[in-house]
Amino acid sequence: MSQTNEYFDLLIIGAGLSGIGAGCHMKKECPGKSFAILEGRQAIGGTWDLFRYPGIRSDSDMYTLGYDFKPWVNKKGIADGDDIRNYIREAAAENKVEDHIRFSHKVVGADYSTKDSMWTVTVEVDGETRIYRSQFLLSCTGYYNYNEGFTPDFDGRDDFKGQILHPQFWPEDLDYSGKKVVVIGSGATAVTLVPAMTDKAAKVTMLQRSPSYVLSVPQTDPMIQLMRKIMPEKWAYKITRGRNVSITLAIYHFCKKFPGLARKILQKQVSSQLPKDFDMSHFTPKYAPWDERLCAVPNGDMFKAIKAGKADVVTDHIDRFVENGILLKSGKVQEADIIITATGLKIQLLGNMNLTMDGQEIPMPEKMSYRGVMFEDIPNFGMIFGYTNASWTLKADMLAKWFCGLMKHMDHIGAREATPVNKHGQMETRPFVDMQSGYIARMAHTLPRQGMEKPWKLNQNYFADRSELKSADYDEGTLEYGNLVVTTEPRTA
Repeated sequence: MSQTNEYFDLLIIGAGLSGIGAGCHMKKECPGKSFAILEGRQAIGGTWDLFRYPGIRSDSDMYTLGYDFKPWVNKKGIADGDDIRNYIREAAAENKVEDHIRFSHKVVGADYSTKDSMWTVTVEVDGETRIYRSQFLLSCTGYYNYNEGFTPDFDGRDDFKGQILHPQFWPEDLDYSGKKVVVIGSGATAVTLVPAMTDKAAKVTMLQRSPSYVLSVPQTDPMIQLMRKIMPEKWAYKITRGRNVSITLAIYHFCKKFPGLARKILQKQVSSQLPKDFDMSHFTPKYAPWDERLCAVPNGDMFKAIKAGKADVVTDHIDRFVENGILLKSGKVQEADIIITATGLKIQLLGNMNLTMDGQEIPMPEKMSYRGVMFEDIPNFGMIFGYTNASWTLKADMLAKWFCGLMKHMDHIGAREATPVNKHGQMETRPFVDMQSGYIARMAHTLPRQGMEKPWKLNQNYFADRSELKSADYDEGTLEYGNLVVTTEPRTA
């Protein structure tokens, strides 16, 4: 059974942090336009609703991970998952976006008709197929597969007598009281889980193949608490946001320019919070700082757990799983009752939907990103993808605003179609996500590219992007517009 009579000016895919943000910007910037948010799950929040493991929290401060239009008023700068989920829900309610969300709507394909300047979107809803049409399509699906995490093939997995689980699919009834827990991994999820599970577990061990850089950060910000007493909340939020962006960007550029010195500073900060006889090789990565994302540890909670003897770190390679734990390459058996494979995400753009134009598949790995939101030769399509070296939402906000501005500009000039076109000729390209993290490297061949010249180049710099996007000329020659006949499809919001 198919429903084919609904048309929207814009379809937003995903009701997570980016999708709700885009919806809020639509309400403010394009109040006369119809839009719907198609969400495959049954809840608002995306990542912050999906992940429910102990200690789940932001790895960026909420004064920059929060929306630019909604101040973060919680005392915790590094926030718990529940608080972030509630914040996203509040934003949707306050901006009257909730009525635009269609839950249990899994987008499986989208085809653009160059004749009609129209996207036809195929959606699965409770076993049925529905067809929606829209002039514009905006993907806010994040960058990983919600249905499948990444877990290496460990030999002997069936020999282990305990429980094995992935953080992405945390069982609500898991009882780890008095248990020996081994967390495989060294990224943000692992350093969150390890201290969080020491409340009940007998011992928690982080088993890593190679170390990551870990940075202790304060969970609360005394400065903003003071500012809140003497100025309006919006001012305090804006000032703190600007300060934190500047600090984060300065740290990033310092690490890139002086990797050796940055490594020493990061190592000293860690060693000062650990026992004097602790083997620092467990926190000494082989790569340079910010070749991969830094892991934030609020108030040094992981270091405190290690110092108290409730947690430890083992650096070794896994040979195989055995009945009572994990046999390591060194010959040691790491005993465990529960093994948690915090081994990363499975990268997936566009929610795994099949993107076509006039029935022909669009080869996304061959396309260059345009201003970080649209793509070469693909009309009326955008994707919200935030920063990898700063808070995601800083960029998501700017891109959503720019996309709304494009829609308004097209109304002004009477165009139905906008297509980024590369007029520079052959251009050197680089990866769209230029990081060495394993989960990125595994899927790099499936991702689009970025150019080496503007507007095809990604800055990874909030202040540069803000300046460029605010001053961007929608009539620049790189954007080609098509003035086509307006469709007679019925429009219902």
